[in-house]
Amino acid sequence: MVEVIAHDRSCAGCLREVVFALQVNWPAAPVEIAMTQSSPKRARYHRRGPVPQDVIAAEAFELPALQAGQALVEVVAAAINPSDVLTLTGDYGMLPPLPAVGGNEGVGRVLEVAADVSRLAAGQLVLLPVGCGTWTTHLVVDAAQLLPLPAGADPRQLAMLTVNPPTASLLLSEFAELKPGDWVLQNAANSAVGGYVVQLAKARGLRTVNVVRRDAAGAAVRALGGDVVLVDGDDLAARVKAATGGAKIVLAIDAVGGLATERLAQAISSGGLIVNYGAMSGEACAISPGSLIFRGIRLHGFWLAHWYKTSTPEARAALFGELVRLIATGALHARIQATYSLDEIKQAIAAAASGERDGKIVLLPNGDPDAS
Repeated sequence: MVEVIAHDRSCAGCLREVVFALQVNWPAAPVEIAMTQSSPKRARYHRRGPVPQDVIAAEAFELPALQAGQALVEVVAAAINPSDVLTLTGDYGMLPPLPAVGGNEGVGRVLEVAADVSRLAAGQLVLLPVGCGTWTTHLVVDAAQLLPLPAGADPRQLAMLTVNPPTASLLLSEFAELKPGDWVLQNAANSAVGGYVVQLAKARGLRTVNVVRRDAAGAAVRALGGDVVLVDGDDLAARVKAATGGAKIVLAIDAVGGLATERLAQAISSGGLIVNYGAMSGEACAISPGSLIFRGIRLHGFWLAHWYKTSTPEARAALFGELVRLIATGALHARIQATYSLDEIKQAIAAAASGERDGKIVLLPNGDPDAS
């Protein structure tokens, strides 16, 4: 059984208003676990600024005493998302009060639980509450907000569960009635969301046209199962038509904005829909009157935080029940470009903000989880 509970919460990042508590049958036997660091640290920022790595640093702190209903968790892995970078620069849609600890999602291992906590045990791998400040070596949190995870799964992959995989899944399911064999067009296909879109589309029998900004990015998209990979450009529509045999395309997924949105509009069928979930170009979506008026192209925005607020508990349970199992079994994964320690937070943020990345940046606050 999977149950998801959402409630308001004052936390950093795009998911700060939603906290999950999923009950799943992945028990763990009690074991003795020792803290790997005697002095806890967290990546904290006291201001925002245009160079994100300049405003954040690792700071030592003291853990609060464990209270009733709480658990002490050692953070195993925590992702760095574009929304995290935008939060540091002050350009995101929701900004936490300062000072704040970075990080919206991550995975931890239970070190200790209060005497009244029975559903968790020391040594258990858990999903951390979204938006709780996961760029830290340790957290004391309400045990009810922790999701038990399969012990044998890769914590680095599970650490990316709550943002990009649900975004990709919902982009494919919420806006158009697609059936096996249909084509979906997306740009930023080598991004984390783009990679999840490719994998989920293939699993659902859909075919994808994947647009990237440079030749070198195409190989990784093909390796994930992308059917067609094209470099963006002014003649995109003609190349999409040639690659698909003129197939009808009713859905395009846009993470770039600017004139890239118009290029998608020209490449999909009349009456088709573009769903925009990002602005990697830094520019507003641009669509010509010809596309809007004469071809009936529609543009719709998507923000995962809004879906969390408006969706039903049953819908959230179904989505995350599927995603946890796909990731835990290795059927769904994201490329990881590099991992960093918490002391390397400035280098990690700089890498995450780079436009030439070819994979996610992941923090390992307590070292390599595979190390003996």
